Amino acid sequence: MLYHAPSNCKSCGRDLRDADIIDTEARQVFDLPPMAPEVIEHRVQRRRCRCGTLSVASFPPEAKAPTCYGPRVRALAVSLVIGQHLPYARTAEVLRDMLATPVSTGAICAMVAEASKRVEPFIETLREGLSRAKVVHFDETGARVRGKLWWVHGASSESLTLYFVHPRRGILAMDAMDVLPGFTGVAQHDGWKPYLRYEDATHALCNAHHLRELEYVSSQMGQGWASEMAGLLLEIKAAVGRASDKGKVALDPRLLGRYLARYDRIVAAGFAANPLPERVSGKRGRRAKSKAANLLERLDRYRSEVLRFGTNFAVDFDNNLSERDVRMLKLQNKISGGWRSEEGAQAWVRVRSYLSTARKQGHNATEVLTQLFGGHCWMPTLPGP
Repeated sequence: MLYHAPSNCKSCGRDLRDADIIDTEARQVFDLPPMAPEVIEHRVQRRRCRCGTLSVASFPPEAKAPTCYGPRVRALAVSLVIGQHLPYARTAEVLRDMLATPVSTGAICAMVAEASKRVEPFIETLREGLSRAKVVHFDETGARVRGKLWWVHGASSESLTLYFVHPRRGILAMDAMDVLPGFTGVAQHDGWKPYLRYEDATHALCNAHHLRELEYVSSQMGQGWASEMAGLLLEIKAAVGRASDKGKVALDPRLLGRYLARYDRIVAAGFAANPLPERVSGKRGRRAKSKAANLLERLDRYRSEVLRFGTNFAVDFDNNLSERDVRMLKLQNKISGGWRSEEGAQAWVRVRSYLSTARKQGHNATEVLTQLFGGHCWMPTLPGP
């Protein structure tokens, strides 16, 4: 605490060192102390017992070599690379400027690989938690690995996040991620067909996607049924919100019945406005359908999945949770680009799963990384059965 007093009267110039203090105004300045690395030298001793046996002490886990970086430096480096999307070279520059200690890009790469290895028990626990969760959101987005298009798959709940990178987008990748096989909860997604092949799960479709498509059909194709359907979906969403606020777990059956009847009438009106095109003589195969017809077919065939949020209050109206979780991949691509190796990509998404889950559960990312490098892998709290 520092005190600042006027030295002389601004009117007559008299010395104010012995003047009465009338009041005090306070302001606080938050700053960092000068940063410099703390070097701790560890020495192990060898001692010989009277019986002649020679005993040697052990170095602590962080002292892995004659000179090495401690848990906090490693945690900061990995946090910058994976939490803040900095390239390795820029991370090395930041660490050099902040700590006045050079850290090579090769050392930072080794730190990320070490963190990936250390989170192995966390990843297994995470898969277990998601596999038995009541609702899990799924999404995928493209990424570059070795200059080629790969896919980062995400499985998310309110408290858990798992990322997985694979050269394929569909069933092979989903099986390898090992959440959807045998999953019996509600899988919420954008309606991409490979998700729907997992028949043990109950499915819920993202209505944010439907609203965008309905807006296009309404504004660009001039079809009134689309605006009616968008209005109905939003009306049901509002009704679910009001019921939830009152502590209810389901809509009134009569109200739900009226919504379902309106839904069917709107779909029927849509089909009337979009008849199947006549088959061209001599041409084989499926007849081409308009965007409106394809949307109608989905709304009709997957009515239960579209309206799952209205019959199960644990299900969201949209898949925004998962979309938010995979959106950071777009940021990663813009700032740092892709990965040069599969091992580097897998290490990145595994550690990112660790950080994202920790943040969701109220933990500081750098602190859980410090724990990790200190020999303690933080484990998430899993949802109850």
